[in-house]
Amino acid sequence: MKVLILKLFIFALNVAYLPFKLLKSSKKVVMISRQSNEVNDDFKLLGDELIKKGYEVKYLCRTLDGGVNSSLFTKIGYGFHMFTQMYHLATSEICVLDTYCLVVSVLKHKKSLKIVQIWHSIGTLKQFGWQILHRKEGSNPEIAKTLKMHQNYDVVYCAGEAYKEILAEGFNMPPEKFHICTLPRIDLLFNEAYQLSIKNEIYQKYPVLKEKPCVVYAPTFRKDESDFEKYFNELINEFDFNKYNLVVKLHPLSKVTVSDKRVIFDTSFSTFQMISVADKFISDYSCVVYEAGVKGIPLYFYNYDMATYEDVRSLTINYEDLPGFKEENAKDLVASLEKPYDYNYLESYIDKYIENTVNCAEKMADDVVKI
Repeated sequence: MKVLILKLFIFALNVAYLPFKLLKSSKKVVMISRQSNEVNDDFKLLGDELIKKGYEVKYLCRTLDGGVNSSLFTKIGYGFHMFTQMYHLATSEICVLDTYCLVVSVLKHKKSLKIVQIWHSIGTLKQFGWQILHRKEGSNPEIAKTLKMHQNYDVVYCAGEAYKEILAEGFNMPPEKFHICTLPRIDLLFNEAYQLSIKNEIYQKYPVLKEKPCVVYAPTFRKDESDFEKYFNELINEFDFNKYNLVVKLHPLSKVTVSDKRVIFDTSFSTFQMISVADKFISDYSCVVYEAGVKGIPLYFYNYDMATYEDVRSLTINYEDLPGFKEENAKDLVASLEKPYDYNYLESYIDKYIENTVNCAEKMADDVVKI
């Protein structure tokens, strides 16, 4: 019944889209995201480069928390937003996405519209999209097919050849549609003025971070956080606060809170921004480790639920190949912070997945306009 309703909804959307397609297209790029309600760094940097090339750029950034399972009120609000999306899709030459967008995938667009997926992850760790349809955190297969998940893309960008086939499986697309271009935000990691500005902002809010080395802990989001809270507290109990500061960056959807006053439980800065002050970086299955790795920051992996994570989500790579210490036990993880680190292996691993870290926004913009 749900699939039938969705098919009727898609038909109605296409009918509603017809008048918009009668409008004239202009030299415009529309950038659509459900990742955030704010314009992210990748969109801003790429947009600035496209503006230099004479394009008008329109940003449409709005979340739909819960997706298909979101509340009726949320769906209605996003429904009105889709009409704005349709107008700009019909009047643009290029559409840039960083995630799945329903109207992009299910509507029949003008042949002149070119659709580019830049995706929001630089490297690869977790399976996604079409790879996890039959897993706990995956979409319902029938609904994914009905909603034409990740269809209509002309080009998808990825940071390296080693990443291409994995992305192709997740998007259910042929590898030849993938272009090698690193996400624009990598430029910021090597922008001295930006790095200095962010550091000063963070130090102004947390002066204690200047007193001793900073360890940033940024775990991936789990829909079931019951076990996470237990192991998270074990990490806090074992952590050496006399030697290090601990900054915790949880996913915005996480419900876990930190009451220990020794922990800096930050919600003011992004995880990406916190890389600017990190001396060591702990995660588990989050792709943000690639950004930290690009900066040469030692990586550590607290994989306490590795035995069960394969059933929930599964991984795309050999976990043991990751550059850094992997520990299921909090005490062992904290002890690993004192061990010698193999920086050469870190560099070679990052280079395998991220082929370029120079002028990323400019290079992507050049490729976009060629499409």
